[in-house]
Amino acid sequence: MRVFYTPRYYADIGAHHIFPIRKFELVRDRLLDEGTLRQEELVEPEPATLENVQLVHTEDYVSRLCNGTLTAKELRRLGMPWSESLVRRSFYAVGGTICAARHALEAGFSSNLAGGTHHAFADRGEGFCVFNDVAIAIRALRGNLMRRAAVVDCDVHQGNGTAAIFRDEPAVFTFSLHGARNFPFRKETSDLDVTFEDGAGDDEYLAALGEHLPAVLDTHRPDVVFYLAGADPYEGDRLGRLRLTIDGLRTRDRLVFDACRDRGLPVAVVMSGGYAPDVDAIVTIHTNTIREAVHSCQSLFAS
Repeated sequence: MRVFYTPRYYADIGAHHIFPIRKFELVRDRLLDEGTLRQEELVEPEPATLENVQLVHTEDYVSRLCNGTLTAKELRRLGMPWSESLVRRSFYAVGGTICAARHALEAGFSSNLAGGTHHAFADRGEGFCVFNDVAIAIRALRGNLMRRAAVVDCDVHQGNGTAAIFRDEPAVFTFSLHGARNFPFRKETSDLDVTFEDGAGDDEYLAALGEHLPAVLDTHRPDVVFYLAGADPYEGDRLGRLRLTIDGLRTRDRLVFDACRDRGLPVAVVMSGGYAPDVDAIVTIHTNTIREAVHSCQSLFAS
């Protein structure tokens, strides 16, 4: 087991920002304290290189981000204030996803305790997402370690940036389950979009996931699955609008991991969003995701 984390996932975005940026540290602490992970299974990633990032993002956008010269409109779209720590954090978060994907391809499973920044487009950031870490990891690893990838996006918001980036790349299948009336209000077209009306709960969500996921995996036959395990479909989320319970979200994770395990597919997990006022609930949801992954791996070896 290898799970990637660094204290550099923290950035100064303001004490009252809706994005709970200390959740990464809190999830790490919970996983270690409860014994789900051992200290040696937690690995600090290297930051992504400029060359990695520019496999997806334009040189102009990356340069102006690094130099702190994004326009006021671009910063409003991003939803976070610029700082050197935000730039540093963004390169490390991408590096964590690249490392997790590489290890998943070698060992079957890995996770980045950050990542899932699926609203970032090639030429801009959006919705708290600076770089599209999953897209960068796919571009960085394709050709050497993999040919085909599937993105299973269970964040409550559509992965619009990811859908746009891979619109014309049939080797990457984008599958997004999200709120129909939630951000982004101008949706892109994924290879498969499954939408839910406000208030949808466990039964409806899990039935849709159970119906569509096997077909995605069996038809596309990816070499690796990138799983965006968002905490924001939770019923207590401020930005979610759905009504999934903590137990329902844990079942969601189990469905994804079991479907991949049964097909021998490596999984790279990233955390994505979560905006509940109760940060402990967010930490519990993310911790459950890693715990379910560990159980899935153990059952594979036991068999």
